[in-house]
Amino acid sequence: MPYLELQHLHKEFGDFTAIQEIDVALEPGEFLSLLGPSGCGKTTALRIVAGFERPTSGRIVVEGKDLTHVAPNHRDMGMVFQAYSLFPNMNAQDNVEFGLRVRRKPPGERKRKVAELIELVGLSAAAKRYPHQLSGGMQQRVALARALAIEPRVLLLDEPLSALDALVRVQLREEIRRLQTQLAITTLYVTHDQEEALSISDRVAVLNQGSIEQIGVPAEIYNEPNTPFVAEFIGTMNRLEATVTDGGEVDFHGTRLRVDNARRHQSGERVLVLVRPETLAVEQSGNGGGLGGEVVAHIFLGATTRVKIDAAGQELSADIPSTRAASLPVGARVSATFPAESARVLALEEKPASPATAPADR
Repeated sequence: MPYLELQHLHKEFGDFTAIQEIDVALEPGEFLSLLGPSGCGKTTALRIVAGFERPTSGRIVVEGKDLTHVAPNHRDMGMVFQAYSLFPNMNAQDNVEFGLRVRRKPPGERKRKVAELIELVGLSAAAKRYPHQLSGGMQQRVALARALAIEPRVLLLDEPLSALDALVRVQLREEIRRLQTQLAITTLYVTHDQEEALSISDRVAVLNQGSIEQIGVPAEIYNEPNTPFVAEFIGTMNRLEATVTDGGEVDFHGTRLRVDNARRHQSGERVLVLVRPETLAVEQSGNGGGLGGEVVAHIFLGATTRVKIDAAGQELSADIPSTRAASLPVGARVSATFPAESARVLALEEKPASPATAPADR
């Protein structure tokens, strides 16, 4: 039996539909991220799980018990917010202890638990400091320890790292995953950062306009997107509109390209061929077939350089080792190829419109 279930969740704010027919089931100890752009409904779904919002329809079930109409303070869930939400008049230690005091835990148990958690999040030296004396990363560690102090059945995190610097975000997301794994706590995590979601989650649910477009393990979401939206939202993707021909090939402006799963589509069908930049091999023209074009720009990314290529009016991105970039200067005629098994072919459809503006960033 799943540990946490979001069953047929639907939520409306007046005329605006925030989420529709969301179904998600988490196993005990699983870390699942709700990933999507602003306004897609991920925070609304999390607030419904926490009890801060009531669904228009649907249920929240934990260990087989329906909690849909149970008050937030009776759900035994720990919540970590984007804005930390620490009590400014309490030091770090007292903030962590707050939930235990509310639950009238004995002083000895409170002291032991707080000391254990403060050490667990690496803040023993800062236990007596107040929030204004702590960095953003340290404040979020306190907020995490406070959420864990009550030993919640479910841990909920709402964009907990978005206000932090890039380096601190990476360090703290690894720390969150370490703690979650160590404590084996079922966790629902909301983020708009696809790298963040892919790096720490057991599974990822990609939301768009209030619905789940795809749910799966990170490698599946990245390598096998089911829709154009997922393909574009997760990482960088080259999109080639082509026509299926015979023998597992597609035709792109007169160039025949072999793509393994093109056979799933009918000859003559218009399709979208999706190719990741890292799978494109680029050579000077004359060294092979493939997509012919001209280098129009270089974007230095450190160990790799993203080469922009104009191929029949279509801009392609190819990631190559930076040590090779000088051999493919702007203006050079090149050909780009990719392994037949690395591309994804989807039925061509109109590009999804931007999500409607919600009353808030939901």
